[in-house]
Amino acid sequence: MINTDPNHKHTYDAKGNMTCCSLEEKIDAKTGKPHSHPEGEKHKEGDELGHSHETDEDSAWKSYLPAIISFVLLIIGLIFDNFIKPAFFQNYVRLVWYIAAYLPVGVPVVKDAVKSIAKGAFFSEFFLMSVATIGAFFIKQYSEGVAVMLFYAVGELFQTAAVNRAKRSIKALLDIRPDTVNVIRNGSIQTISPSEIQIGETIQAKPGEKVALDGELISESASFNTAALTGESKPDTKRTGEKVFAGMINLNSVADIKVTSLFKDSKLSKILEMVQDATARKSQTQLFISKFAKVYTPIVVFLAIGICFLPYFFVPNYLFNDWLYRALVFLVISCPCALVISIPLGYFGGIGLASRNGILFKGSNYLDVMTKIDTVVMDKTGTLTKGVFKVQKIAAVDMDEKELLKLTAAIESKSTHPIATAVVQHAGKIIEGVNIGNVEEISGHGLKGTIDGKEVLAGNLKLLKKFNIEFNKEIETITDTIVVVAVNNKYAGYITIADEIKEDAEQAIKDMHSLNIKTVMLSGDKQSVVDKVAKTLGMDNAYGDLLPENKVEKVQALKDEKRTIAFVGDGVNDAPVVALADAGIAMGGLGSDATIETADIVIQNDQPSKIVVAIKIGKITKKIVWQNIILAMGVKAIVLVMGAIGIATLWEAVFADVGVALLAILNAVRIQKIKF
Repeated sequence: MINTDPNHKHTYDAKGNMTCCSLEEKIDAKTGKPHSHPEGEKHKEGDELGHSHETDEDSAWKSYLPAIISFVLLIIGLIFDNFIKPAFFQNYVRLVWYIAAYLPVGVPVVKDAVKSIAKGAFFSEFFLMSVATIGAFFIKQYSEGVAVMLFYAVGELFQTAAVNRAKRSIKALLDIRPDTVNVIRNGSIQTISPSEIQIGETIQAKPGEKVALDGELISESASFNTAALTGESKPDTKRTGEKVFAGMINLNSVADIKVTSLFKDSKLSKILEMVQDATARKSQTQLFISKFAKVYTPIVVFLAIGICFLPYFFVPNYLFNDWLYRALVFLVISCPCALVISIPLGYFGGIGLASRNGILFKGSNYLDVMTKIDTVVMDKTGTLTKGVFKVQKIAAVDMDEKELLKLTAAIESKSTHPIATAVVQHAGKIIEGVNIGNVEEISGHGLKGTIDGKEVLAGNLKLLKKFNIEFNKEIETITDTIVVVAVNNKYAGYITIADEIKEDAEQAIKDMHSLNIKTVMLSGDKQSVVDKVAKTLGMDNAYGDLLPENKVEKVQALKDEKRTIAFVGDGVNDAPVVALADAGIAMGGLGSDATIETADIVIQNDQPSKIVVAIKIGKITKKIVWQNIILAMGVKAIVLVMGAIGIATLWEAVFADVGVALLAILNAVRIQKIKF
């Protein structure tokens, strides 16, 4: 469809394809503003679609005015033709009247047709509409020619409104990027652009202000609204040293924050960039429709030519105008507008709906993948459990418990694993001044290092077995998560850690089962702990004591069973499994840069129930997209046949093209109104 705004500019790529109406307009992650158009045409700042629309009321009227003028003149013309029938409304006066009605909506289309032909895109929708409507004037079907172009223009207005609506969720992300930030420099507060802030500087967020950059809280405590990032409105209280992210809103007291990343590298910028890029990754359905339209349109054009001229050789009473009229009907119907507009809009609406629910899809292709998922494989820690561990018991052998805790906490301070964090927090200040050196992480086992001159091992039982260190076999019966410790190649004791299952995890598993989805847990934790969690949640299968390569083997075995798999984890340690799965889902996208980079789908608020929401959004999107495909193709096929045999008029053709497109667009917009 086209835009009737006189300021609207169409541009074309090297092959002559129109590029400006794409839903894939990129946003600059650094500035938060639209990029300049690839072909050099710059768009006005703040424009959501890459169109040069002004934002005041006068501009809105400017967009609607051509259609309004054409509509009024068309209605008056139809009244004169069919009811009043004044004497003056004949011949040239009638022609001029309908030309006046045609020009406001027709001129932009004819111009675009000429441009597209000049660029090599001969079979464009602009060409089809121009030929069909000008042909209608040629055979003196003036009112029908105006009506076709008018409804085409009205369809464009609906399309623009629908795309604007679909873009709002992303625009909301842009709106939460502050334009200025208060930074403490040389003992005074300066207000500057966030892009000028350097890592290590201290910024200040007042109550009600948005945090501009990622950082660590310096103040004793502060509460933040994280709804813009996670979709959760519940306040999140942070304490000294905890991470704060751009886009959070400070709720009560003044918060001093030490900046840890540049403006362009903030979590919010990465999320924004990811959602923008999502529209460029097309689903198989979209790719098929695009290819189909390129073949389908020229075929119909040649069929229309055949309908116009071939009957001359076979029909005894051949009338050129009659067969030209049938060919024009055929041309109008052939426009694949309903398909090429409503289908991307449907997928874009699905991505927008997911974003509002704290789920980020990296492409519309993953919406399709989620509809096919029959097995969800999940990590335990941080996915089904909170990953907030607390030390329960310290058991030392041949040394003081405090000394065991100090050595363990010192080496664990070099790890970011939730279990390590729990040990370090429990130890507190006792590790201050401890000499830590040569710390090495042994994947799937634990840590090895030198603490105050002693060689320390801290990890799971596989770590002790790897280094042939003897230990008390009774600890294998402990059901809690356990950290075993060896000092100078001698077993020194253990620390038990307790985790807590997430509140919505059990319901999430039930919901997956209601969708006939198999649930599997894979964990590096010991089997007794894994079994306990799996039994509580009612999962189908659970496997513990797994190294990263073992997880790959388990997922590959499921794939060998021809299952379509979604893997849910942290997106960092489980990168090989994420790559192997049909859909890699990361829990807690705010926690890790690598998560956003590696996962196909990011769930920002850590809730397992969002996995089910992601699947349902994929199914809803696919259902609406296929409704549009069947509606468009079905109606077009019927009216094409009717047009060829002379039953359908241009009025039916208008409905088959623009009317169906409008219905498909309105159907696609429904996605954005769904609530979970």
